[in-house]
Amino acid sequence: MAEQQTVPAAEATPTPDQMIVPTSDFRRRVEAESKVKVGACYGCKKCSNGCPVTFAMDYHPYQVVRYVQLGLPERLENSKTIWVCASCQTCLTRCPNEVDLPRLMDYLKETVVKQGRDPAEKRTRLFHQLFLREVKARGRVFEGSLMARYMLKSGGMFGSEAFKNAKLGLAMLRRGRMKLLPAGTKDRRWIKDLKKGPGGDR
Repeated sequence: MAEQQTVPAAEATPTPDQMIVPTSDFRRRVEAESKVKVGACYGCKKCSNGCPVTFAMDYHPYQVVRYVQLGLPERLENSKTIWVCASCQTCLTRCPNEVDLPRLMDYLKETVVKQGRDPAEKRTRLFHQLFLREVKARGRVFEGSLMARYMLKSGGMFGSEAFKNAKLGLAMLRRGRMKLLPAGTKDRRWIKDLKKGPGGDR
């Protein structure tokens, strides 16, 4: 008869370095600055179960909230999840306590940028920057210019990715889903105010 193997108690018990001791300082600061009631989350996981992009995330949305609650910003600084989030609002719609996860993700992204850290998804940040420049320049986004600049700066002007995007662009032009030239904006006064706002140079 084979002897039953048991795990020694010393191995089953985490060391002090392995133990997570929750602190509320980080959570309070995040709630105060982002205006998101992070403490209201009780981990039902409806946000993660309904999220359409969890396949590309390293942490599920509910885990991001939990790390904030536990006071572990270092777990989020290099996270792909905060950059992958599409802000589709599905999580907020499903949340029984209305924890605004998209707003929290935006806050965490801005924190990484303010700290001068490299984002885990550099191409996502690049796309955000180019999108905002389009809005500030014209008051609206011109898809042709946006994608051309993105492909040029991200190194995607050559190879299979460029071919697929060019093919998609031609199909959109034929179906009237994209214009050949950018549309104008009649009232451009608000664009000047937008440029003067916070984060105008990001």
